[in-house]
Amino acid sequence: MPEKFKALASIGAWVLFIFAWIIGISLFIQGIINEDLYGTEPPPMEIWAGSAVALAFAVGSVVVMILRKKME
Repeated sequence: MPEKFKALASIGAWVLFIFAWIIGISLFIQGIINEDLYGTEPPPMEIWAGSAVALAFAVGSVVVMILRKKME
Protein backbone atom coordinates (compact mmCIF):
# COMPACT_ATOMS: atom_id res chain seq x y z
CA MET A 1 0.00 0.00 0.00
CA PRO A 2 1.15 3.55 -0.58
CA GLU A 3 2.64 5.41 2.34
CA LYS A 4 -0.07 8.06 2.29
CA PHE A 5 -2.70 5.47 3.28
CA LYS A 6 -0.60 4.46 6.27
CA ALA A 7 -0.19 8.11 7.22
CA LEU A 8 -3.93 8.75 6.93
CA ALA A 9 -4.67 5.67 9.02
CA SER A 10 -2.23 6.84 11.70
CA ILE A 11 -3.75 10.33 11.76
CA GLY A 12 -7.26 8.88 11.94
CA ALA A 13 -6.32 6.57 14.80
CA TRP A 14 -4.73 9.38 16.78
CA VAL A 15 -7.72 11.66 16.21
CA LEU A 16 -10.10 8.95 17.44
CA PHE A 17 -7.88 8.24 20.45
CA ILE A 18 -7.60 11.92 21.42
CA PHE A 19 -11.35 12.50 21.01
CA ALA A 20 -12.03 9.46 23.19
CA TRP A 21 -9.92 10.98 25.98
CA ILE A 22 -11.44 14.43 25.56
CA ILE A 23 -15.00 13.11 25.69
CA GLY A 24 -14.26 10.83 28.64
CA ILE A 25 -12.50 13.44 30.74
CA SER A 26 -15.01 16.19 29.94
CA LEU A 27 -17.91 13.92 30.91
CA PHE A 28 -16.18 13.07 34.17
CA ILE A 29 -15.53 16.74 34.98
CA GLN A 30 -19.05 17.75 33.95
CA GLY A 31 -20.51 14.99 36.10
CA ILE A 32 -18.55 16.19 39.10
CA ILE A 33 -19.46 19.85 38.56
CA ASN A 34 -23.17 19.07 38.13
CA GLU A 35 -23.00 16.59 41.05
CA ASP A 36 -24.44 13.85 38.83
CA LEU A 37 -21.79 11.22 39.49
CA TYR A 38 -21.57 11.25 43.26
CA GLY A 39 -25.15 12.09 44.21
CA THR A 40 -27.79 9.86 45.72
CA GLU A 41 -29.59 9.38 42.40
CA PRO A 42 -28.17 7.38 39.49
CA PRO A 43 -26.34 9.36 36.81
CA PRO A 44 -28.43 10.66 33.89
CA MET A 45 -28.52 8.90 30.55
CA GLU A 46 -26.23 11.51 28.96
CA ILE A 47 -23.32 10.31 31.09
CA TRP A 48 -23.83 6.70 29.99
CA ALA A 49 -24.31 7.63 26.33
CA GLY A 50 -21.22 9.84 26.32
CA SER A 51 -19.18 7.10 27.97
CA ALA A 52 -20.35 4.67 25.30
CA VAL A 53 -19.30 7.11 22.57
CA ALA A 54 -15.88 7.59 24.20
CA LEU A 55 -15.44 3.82 24.44
CA ALA A 56 -16.49 3.39 20.81
CA PHE A 57 -13.92 5.99 19.74
CA ALA A 58 -11.20 4.20 21.72
CA VAL A 59 -12.11 0.83 20.22
CA GLY A 60 -12.25 2.42 16.77
CA SER A 61 -8.73 3.77 17.17
CA VAL A 62 -7.47 0.30 18.10
CA VAL A 63 -9.20 -1.21 15.07
CA VAL A 64 -7.71 1.41 12.77
CA MET A 65 -4.22 0.77 14.14
CA ILE A 66 -4.64 -2.99 13.64
CA LEU A 67 -5.73 -2.36 10.05
CA ARG A 68 -2.77 -0.03 9.56
CA LYS A 69 -0.40 -2.71 10.80
CA LYS A 70 -1.89 -5.18 8.31
CA MET A 71 -1.15 -2.72 5.48
CA GLU A 72 2.59 -3.33 5.90
